[in-house]
Amino acid sequence: MSTFVLVHGSWHDGSAWNTVIHSLEAQGHQAFAPTIAGHGKGVNINVNHAQYTQSIVDYIVNKDLTDIVLLGHSFGGTIIAKVAEVIHDRIRRLIFLDAFVLNDGESLIDNAPPGSQVLFDALVRESGDQTIMLPFEIWREAFLNDAELDLAKSSYAQLLPEPYQPWIDKLDLKRFYALSIPKSYLYCTEDNVLPQGEWGWHPKMSNRLGLFRLVQMPGGHEVMFSNPVGLAEKIIVAGRD
Repeated sequence: MSTFVLVHGSWHDGSAWNTVIHSLEAQGHQAFAPTIAGHGKGVNINVNHAQYTQSIVDYIVNKDLTDIVLLGHSFGGTIIAKVAEVIHDRIRRLIFLDAFVLNDGESLIDNAPPGSQVLFDALVRESGDQTIMLPFEIWREAFLNDAELDLAKSSYAQLLPEPYQPWIDKLDLKRFYALSIPKSYLYCTEDNVLPQGEWGWHPKMSNRLGLFRLVQMPGGHEVMFSNPVGLAEKIIVAGRD
């Protein structure tokens, strides 16, 4: 059996994984879902990417978790890459779930389509506190396009504004690309958050990993809501030896 640590993406907290964790545990695995610094209600949102990373490192070390399968969803891909640099000896495999894989020296915003960059810049200016809140229309059409409207509304109600600084921080990833940790890319075939093709998750992001295991499943970007049981099954496949 495996020990999974599931790192959420933007606008979420660790509770997004609750049903997935239940499914993993029902099959005998251990699963944990920390909340990244700057996420959740009433927390300090003046954080950078290094603080994001450190919060996950601290969680894993404080719980003394070893031989883990570390998964990052979406923005979480940038975090697990940096976490791996610090505690690679605790990690058995990395899983990137429709996740950003940055080139050395890039930021997340460098990998967003031009139209998205313009939108996010406008949302930051309007926020007054250097955060981004995802409009419901984008959540419905691009993020949770594989679910009924009621689920789209109830899951959207769980989202919180996302600190912008970590999106623009340039990441030194030289140590990450020198690591020999096995990697998997779990790709949901109807994910339209990055436009399919030139900007898509696979093969553009996935191929940056070099040697990796590809696992695919139907679904959109937020399959932890629309198909948590199916996602758990694919996580197990992506994480096995």
